[in-house]
Amino acid sequence: MSQRLADRFAACRQAKRTAFVGFVTAGYPKLEDTVPAMLEMEKNGCDVIELGVPFSDPMADGSVIEAASVVALKNGVQYSDVLAYCREARAKGLTVPVLMMGYYNSFLAAGVEETCKAAKAAGIDGFIIVDLPCEEAWRVMSPAAAANDLSLVPLASPTSGAERIAQAAEAALNPIPGMVYVVSLLGTTGMRDKEEAEVKRARVAECKSVVESIRDAAVKLGAKRYDLPIVVGFGITTRAHVEEFGAFADGCVVGSKIVQEIATGGVAAVGRCVHELAAGPLKVKPGASGKYNRVSSDSKVLAERKKHADKWNFGKSVFGGRFIPETLMVAHKELEVAWNKWKVDPEFKAELARLRREFIGGPTPLYHAKRLSEQCGGAQIWMKREELAHTGAHKINNAVGQALLALKLGKKRIIAETGAGQHGVATAAACALLNLECIVYMGAVDCERQKLNCFRMAEMGAKVVPVQSGSRTLKDAVNEALRDWVTNIRTTHYIIGSAVGPHPFPDIVRDLQSVIGNEARAQMLNQTKGEFGHPTFTNGPGRLPDCVVACVGGGSNAIGMFSAFLGDTHPSKDASKGHVRIVGVEAGGEHGPWLPDGTETDKHAATLTNGVVGVLHGSRTYLLQTHDGQIKETHSISAGLDYPGVGPQHAQLKYTGRVDYKYATDSQALDAQRVVSRAEGILPALEPSHAMHQVMELAKTMRSDQIVLVNLCGRGDKDMLHVAKARGVTIDTDVLLTKEQGYAAMDGKAKRAGGMQVTSLAVAFACGALLAMGAMTMKR
Repeated sequence: MSQRLADRFAACRQAKRTAFVGFVTAGYPKLEDTVPAMLEMEKNGCDVIELGVPFSDPMADGSVIEAASVVALKNGVQYSDVLAYCREARAKGLTVPVLMMGYYNSFLAAGVEETCKAAKAAGIDGFIIVDLPCEEAWRVMSPAAAANDLSLVPLASPTSGAERIAQAAEAALNPIPGMVYVVSLLGTTGMRDKEEAEVKRARVAECKSVVESIRDAAVKLGAKRYDLPIVVGFGITTRAHVEEFGAFADGCVVGSKIVQEIATGGVAAVGRCVHELAAGPLKVKPGASGKYNRVSSDSKVLAERKKHADKWNFGKSVFGGRFIPETLMVAHKELEVAWNKWKVDPEFKAELARLRREFIGGPTPLYHAKRLSEQCGGAQIWMKREELAHTGAHKINNAVGQALLALKLGKKRIIAETGAGQHGVATAAACALLNLECIVYMGAVDCERQKLNCFRMAEMGAKVVPVQSGSRTLKDAVNEALRDWVTNIRTTHYIIGSAVGPHPFPDIVRDLQSVIGNEARAQMLNQTKGEFGHPTFTNGPGRLPDCVVACVGGGSNAIGMFSAFLGDTHPSKDASKGHVRIVGVEAGGEHGPWLPDGTETDKHAATLTNGVVGVLHGSRTYLLQTHDGQIKETHSISAGLDYPGVGPQHAQLKYTGRVDYKYATDSQALDAQRVVSRAEGILPALEPSHAMHQVMELAKTMRSDQIVLVNLCGRGDKDMLHVAKARGVTIDTDVLLTKEQGYAAMDGKAKRAGGMQVTSLAVAFACGALLAMGAMTMKR
């Protein structure tokens, strides 16, 4: 523990005072407010200051703190400014401990060792990192923090359980003693002014049980019962709350209330707020108390934990992991155990196979695109027709499998995120099939460009929640879904739609989507027997393809397709010796990552082409981010590829060189969609149209006896309104979003009568499809 932190808690204990821990967002509401606010907080009774590092994509922040971060980032605050604020405050006489609080990517982008050295020099006493659980902290940050005498504060929650509580106590005592932050409730940060009495009593009792369990664990580790300070936060808003939780905890944390006060009343209001909540400043002057003794862990135990955490990564790479709030950790362990059990269970596998046949419509056929091959004048182009699956895309494989898994977990409430709407539609269909409640989060921008899919979800009983934060696209939908899950973890399963997120989600999604690649491989080889053999539908060429191609956003269809061919390698990379080249195609946006003159642009979503390593949505992967670790807003004409990250297994495959990743621009995807539609009468979605562009380019460079196999992962009906707009064609529809009904297509008469009519959308789709295939022209 830093000396300041040790001394302050010792002084508060001597004064029989509940230590008051106050949070303020750096750079909010104005850049110049932070240092005066810190000084005012100490003056009025703040014993420890949490200095919030703004992050573009928080997982556990409530609306007040999230909004503050948005403003601070718009003000231009950077990580270096946060250090400068503390340095300036110390120079002006600040004496209380300061802990930097934020998300791991901010510290990773600055460099972990550099972060710790700079923090110590600036007068920082430690870190609270929301998405850095003990297992990851031991691997990636504890050594650097310890070398600079900085505390790395672990979190515990009502869902932690005995094993994780013991880990939190151990992490707080070793290698640099600090404190434990107990989250008093499930959910995000925020004020709880109107909490019902019974609910509050239950919250207090549950929180007290967690605190006492931590003290028990500390004693077992050799510490005295009250050596390890424990503070309680989340939902503490009043002096009564402080007194109630302070009866069993060493300190209380208040954040949203203070942030709200500085927004409405400035620095003076912060002082008044802290004075009221803390009951004034500490009356006993802190003195040297000596550092607490470290409690060294058994080296074999630490080595085993590191080995266990290594299993969360892909191969021997750094990609993957489980970078999530403490509240979600036990649920992820349960999910991992459940998936490892059920994925090999014969009855579960049989049920999945039955639903693939009877509900999804598999095996989807293999198709030789002869006319398209002739037009390209090179290799033979074969398509895995996954767009013929029920709901029109590959997403249904994952949705059905995870919905079945949710039933095994005993969870009847399902949440999902969606970009193009296909995963939302698939999840809605799976939930309707299995009688599960379904809530789908979708960026407001995506809602607008995928109106038809919004209506389809509503028709199957799903509630569509438009997300208005951030860029209002896929990454923001993921953020909102994660916040929901943090709040409702005990009753809810999150069916994540792509091969992204914390372990074990990338594994689960890959495993469920691998049916695509397994079927395609068997079909190419004309295998009629075995688990993926098929006596019907299609006849393949009787050999493996020379090249396999799929589009990549988060990467679920691609990893599902690639997984069956990853082992088909030869050192020479010679196709005649069994080597299968694999190519993933990202969204190049308007011009790709670079303009024609070489200037870099952000108007794309080519993460693997132009990204750097970082942490987002629970895993370490390649990201499109600023030098400061803030996640960039991306652009693609395709909602399903409009994402600033990528699945960690794709990151590993790029790193090892097994897969080549390229990109196609918006205009190239539009052109490819039209070419394929007119050559084959097949209308691909915008997502696989990106892949089709590269397929046609690759085919031109290959011999006519070579084969390119592409996963046609979605059909284009969902895109017709958006494509028509991009082509300068106006197709009138009247689609409204109401709180009561969700998305509904209505004409004027239906609105007055209170009924629904979808004729306008049906006609719009038909017109758009005919336009794309060249069977119709429109006069402007």
